[in-house]
Amino acid sequence: MSEEIFRTVAGDSEEILEEKRSSFIAAVRRVSTEEEAMAFVKERKKMHPDARHTVFAYLLRKGAARYSDDSEPQGTAGLPTLEAIRRAGVEDVVVATTRYFGGILLGAGGLTRAYAGAAHLALEAAGVAEYVPFAYYSLDLTYPDHQRVLPELSRLAVRERGTDFAERVRMEVGLPVEMGPELCRRVTELTAGRCIPKEVSQGMDLK
Repeated sequence: MSEEIFRTVAGDSEEILEEKRSSFIAAVRRVSTEEEAMAFVKERKKMHPDARHTVFAYLLRKGAARYSDDSEPQGTAGLPTLEAIRRAGVEDVVVATTRYFGGILLGAGGLTRAYAGAAHLALEAAGVAEYVPFAYYSLDLTYPDHQRVLPELSRLAVRERGTDFAERVRMEVGLPVEMGPELCRRVTELTAGRCIPKEVSQGMDLK
C-alpha cells in the first residue's frame, strides 16, 4: 500500500453471519496500537461470555499484524480474518468474531468460509476512510486581504483549523501537501507580498 495514501475503516460496525445454526458475530474497530486492538478483543469477549470462541485479527499501518484462532482448528479462523482485512485494503483495524456453536460441525472449509465471510460483511459495513498527507499553514492578514483571499481558499478547498479576528486576521488552514506551493503562491500574489503563508506542521487528514 502506498505510503502517500492511508486507508482505514470509516467507523465501527457489527455484522452477523449465520451458517448451519452457528452464529458468527464480527465486529470492526479502528485502532492505532496493538494495545488498543487487544483491549477491543477483551471487550468483545466480555460481551459474549458464553460463546465458545472469539477469533481476532488486526493489521496496523506501521506493519504489525497478529491473529488468533482462539481454539478453532489451526488456520480456519484468525488467518482468514486477517486476509479479509488485507483484501479490504485497510490498515489500523481490528476484527473480532465471536462464534456461537449451533450443534452442526462445519469442517475446516466451512469454518474458513464463515470466518472470512463474517469479517468481509463487517468490514464492508464499516466503510473506508482515505487519508493523505496534509500540510498546515498559518496566515497573518489584514482585513481587506482576508476578503481578497477567501475566494481562493474556497477554490483550493482548504480545511480551516481556526481563525482569530483581532487587529489582524490570523488563520490556520490545511490542504494536501502537493497543493501547498499553489496556496503560498496565490496568497502571496493576492496580498502583494503582505501575507506569505508559513507551514506550521504536516500530518494525515481525510482526502
